[in-house]
Amino acid sequence: MTEENDIKLLVDHSRELRERYLDDPYRPGYHFVVPEGCHSPVDPNGALFWNGLYHLCYIYQSDSKHYWGHISSVDMVHWRHHPPALGPGDGDDGIFSGGAFIDENGVATISYWGLRSTDGICIATSTDPDLNVWVKNPQNPVIPSTKWGYAEIPAADGGEPVYYGTADPSQIWHHDGRYYMLTGNLLVLREIGEKENKPEHLGDTLYLFVSDDLTNWTYLHKFYESKREWTRDFEDDMCPDFFQLPASPDGGSMSDKHMILFISHTLGCQYYIGDYKNDYYIPENHGRMTWVDNEFFAPESLLDDHGRRIMWSWIFDRREQATKETSGWSGELSLPRLLWLGEDGTLRIRPVPELESLRYNPAAQENIIVPANSTKVVEKISGNSLELAIEILPGAASKCGIKLCCSPDGEEETLVYYDATTQTLNVDTRNSSLGEGTKAIESAPFALQTGDTLKLRIFIDKSVVDVFANDRQAIARHIYPTRADSTVIAFFAEGGDMQVVKVNSWQMIPSNPW
Repeated sequence: MTEENDIKLLVDHSRELRERYLDDPYRPGYHFVVPEGCHSPVDPNGALFWNGLYHLCYIYQSDSKHYWGHISSVDMVHWRHHPPALGPGDGDDGIFSGGAFIDENGVATISYWGLRSTDGICIATSTDPDLNVWVKNPQNPVIPSTKWGYAEIPAADGGEPVYYGTADPSQIWHHDGRYYMLTGNLLVLREIGEKENKPEHLGDTLYLFVSDDLTNWTYLHKFYESKREWTRDFEDDMCPDFFQLPASPDGGSMSDKHMILFISHTLGCQYYIGDYKNDYYIPENHGRMTWVDNEFFAPESLLDDHGRRIMWSWIFDRREQATKETSGWSGELSLPRLLWLGEDGTLRIRPVPELESLRYNPAAQENIIVPANSTKVVEKISGNSLELAIEILPGAASKCGIKLCCSPDGEEETLVYYDATTQTLNVDTRNSSLGEGTKAIESAPFALQTGDTLKLRIFIDKSVVDVFANDRQAIARHIYPTRADSTVIAFFAEGGDMQVVKVNSWQMIPSNPW
């Protein structure tokens, strides 16, 4: 076969793949989706604002090995693809999670978990303007393992060995003239805490390392002590991201608090807010970004040129594996979220304003009264690729909210609502689909005071729903409605009347090329 025929075959196959994806009723249009194939895990990694662009990496699989894909954007909405940032080779048999930062000499630097033959923490650097070329440190792993994903260092006096994780490093940071990095504790928890029944190694923690040259690293100590009032003894701390929180969604000045954003493998994305002093971290409050399971997973964030802190996560696709393989795709990231510190010392969360560039065909309604124990269909608004901005006065309603992606007879529906009795924000997917998908109520702590307005921002993107409430809580879940007419939008109230002060809607144009 000639080279010309080879190219024609590739073009034809690309067209066939694109048309198949465009015809898929579930493939998201404006959440980033790994461009080809079914992938898991798809942890976002290596987020960095560099040379005027937002850069983001993500894990994908090829030939049964893990790579870092690489994308960049001016707006975090429309992405261009780069060559893979990292892949097997130079001693690595695969690339797992890590972070990125810019060192004191202006060099972009990745910290990552190198798998198999160089098991441990590795470093790669780039000075390329587009970050297309990364060079692995010839001294990798700069923090070696003695076991799979952790190190056991015998005590000189024959006492208890020292254990620390050698997996899922945080980004590196520069502080008081030295470089610091954190590593995750999953393997120490499982192999030492659980299997050897050593309670001092149960629960989540991180391990702090220091270096003067980014190659020679010294272990210092555990970075913080977790508390069982917040997390459980089987929860780990992996994919850690450590940073100072801005005092505003617009960036600018920093607050005096630091955040650890991380996952436990059992219960997904969560965080601490607290103080960073004398090489230790003291958590002051704890929160989660997923509650009923671990569907919101593997967070990663960056600081942009405005001083804004922006995060992404991988959202689990819980369809059957055969279904995913038949569809030809799996692996999408959350919408980018702004994080900042509220005046009360708790986290604030909001979608980035750049998403507004996707809006078209606006519609609005005001002063909709929904009587107790009733549902009211919104006649002018429907669809499965929408943004909604809603203000609700709950009144005496015990539950008040909106039904999304409903069939006209209510056979399929997804509920988003505030429960005044339990003081929670809820996304109920038990009837979202007659087919696949998680059937559960995701319930997040959230309290309104008497007279407060419930302010919701809701994004529907075929199989993904993102809900933001009053800048204080957020939930993302997958749904897979089977009926083509499951596009109805309706408000509902239980236990008392409620008032929809106003609802604005926009259709959302897809930003994925296909």
